[in-house]
Amino acid sequence: MKKIEVITRPEKLVGLKEIFATHHCQGMTCISVMGCGRQKGYLPEMNFTGDDINLLPKIMVFVVCEDEQTEEILADIATAIGTGKNGDGKVFVTDVLDAMRIRTNERGHDAL
Repeated sequence: MKKIEVITRPEKLVGLKEIFATHHCQGMTCISVMGCGRQKGYLPEMNFTGDDINLLPKIMVFVVCEDEQTEEILADIATAIGTGKNGDGKVFVTDVLDAMRIRTNERGHDAL
């Protein structure tokens, strides 16, 4: 199993939900966060003067999927929400050693 963590712009949430639904990911967690990367918290369309803005609103979305789905999900994320511009975000993939559904005590893949 793999955990996929996506940090991106809030307006990309609808596209992410569609991707995860297409791949039958059973659960998703979404958190509102603030952050900046290479763009240093600057968006040209904001056109601010004076005070520097160094944190922008982002969302962080977590899903756990089967190992075999990971590459296809990553390709779909890049295609669907990538614009090629700073601020598109990052995706982190980590191994999940185990999972448990609390209600039924199912473990591993059955817990997904």
